[in-house]
Amino acid sequence: MSRAGDALKAVLAQADDPELTLAQKVRREAAAHDFQRRIEEAVTTVEQLQQTRKPADKPARASTTDAEARVMKMAGGGFRPAFNVQMATAGSPLGGPRTVVGVRVTNLGSDMGSMTPMVDDIERRTGELPGTLLADGGHASHADLRAVTERGVEVLMPVPERSKKPGANADDDPTVVAWRARMETEEAKRLYKARPGLCELSNAHGRAHGLQHFLVRGLDKVTCVVLMTAITANLLQHTATLLG
Repeated sequence: MSRAGDALKAVLAQADDPELTLAQKVRREAAAHDFQRRIEEAVTTVEQLQQTRKPADKPARASTTDAEARVMKMAGGGFRPAFNVQMATAGSPLGGPRTVVGVRVTNLGSDMGSMTPMVDDIERRTGELPGTLLADGGHASHADLRAVTERGVEVLMPVPERSKKPGANADDDPTVVAWRARMETEEAKRLYKARPGLCELSNAHGRAHGLQHFLVRGLDKVTCVVLMTAITANLLQHTATLLG
């Protein structure tokens, strides 16, 4: 906080510097105010996150670049401030256009519990619920599985090792048992093979369109960028139909 305040004081002290133009003074003062605001937002975020920490947990951290971002583990093994971008894609396993039908951006480092809000988003945008949902094992929340299944959506999702163990480490709810049994069938394994061609293609398009590095700050603005990227991907996928 003091570092931001010192930076602002230093800039204001240069207000009478004859070698600086008015435009330069305005830009420097605006940048100093922005820096101070971001520092204060990061401090507030750390204080809020720290309240949910247990004594044995590591101290909370927040980015001074974007207080709404969270430090997450990257694919290469490193850690940096990021957002969790999720897209639901519809299409035929036989090929053809892929359509992004759901978008969700969070600052949570885990996908657990995200199936229900994604299904909500799909229904809101398309007016329909998906008949089958293909998800990776990182979404394997039993409560989420039950909630989605009760709405008539069949979930195809790998069963993590922790869910295969009987007793205290597994949930013997009929819905969970049925999911485990379903994923052992050849039909489920065959259908699940369509997931990379659906989901990973959208992810690849997102990276190609610049989603690896955001030039805006905050969940709302990042969500807008992701939505525009999804719309662009959909237009490109359906160009032949739209122009035909």
